[in-house]
Amino acid sequence: MVDVAKSLRTAVVLEYVTITASAIEGCLALVSGILAGSVALVAFGADSVIEMLSAFVVLGRLNAMVRSDDADPGKDHRSHRALAILFFALVTYVIIIAALALLRRTHPSENVLGLSVCVASLVTMPALALSKRATSVRLNESRFTHVARLVEADASETALCGLLSVSTLVGVILAKWVGWWWADPVASLIVVYFATREGREAWACRPD
Repeated sequence: MVDVAKSLRTAVVLEYVTITASAIEGCLALVSGILAGSVALVAFGADSVIEMLSAFVVLGRLNAMVRSDDADPGKDHRSHRALAILFFALVTYVIIIAALALLRRTHPSENVLGLSVCVASLVTMPALALSKRATSVRLNESRFTHVARLVEADASETALCGLLSVSTLVGVILAKWVGWWWADPVASLIVVYFATREGREAWACRPD
C-alpha cells in the first residue's frame, strides 16, 4: 500500500501542476488570440481551460481516495462522464469558431505572446502527459484500476493540449508568413478528431 499511496500523491501533485500551468496558458492564449484575431490561438486557449477543468475533476477523486481510500467505481464512472462532456464541449466550440472564421475570411495578425505560449506548452504538456501515464500504469498494477483509467484519460487531454500547440504554431505561421489565412482556422480543427475519440472512450468507460 505504500507504493500505491505514493502513486496517488504523485498523481495529485501532477494535477496541481496541470491546473497551474493550464490556467496561465489559457489566459495568455485567449488574450493573445483575441488581440491577434487568431482562431487557432483562441481554440488553444479554450483547450487549456478545459484541460484545467479536467484536472480539477481528477484531482477531486484523487484527494477523496488519499483521504479515505475511497475506491468507488461508480464515482470514477461519473468522473469519466464529466471528462467526456468536457471533450465534447471543446469539439463543439472549436468547430463553431473555425466555421465562423472561414466564413468571415478572418486574417490573423502576428502575435509573439501567443507563439511563445504555444512553444512553452509544447515543452511542458507532453512531459506532464508522460508522467501521468506512468502514474496511471502504477495505479493500474494495484487495485485502483478505475482511477488509473481516470488518470489515463486526463493524460490524453494533457497530450491533446500539447498536440494543439503544434497545430496552432503551424497555422499561425502559415497564415502570417505564407499568406494562407485559412490555415489558422483549419489548424484548430485538428483537435476535433482527437478530442472526439478521447471523449467517446471516456464516455464508454464503465465500472466493472
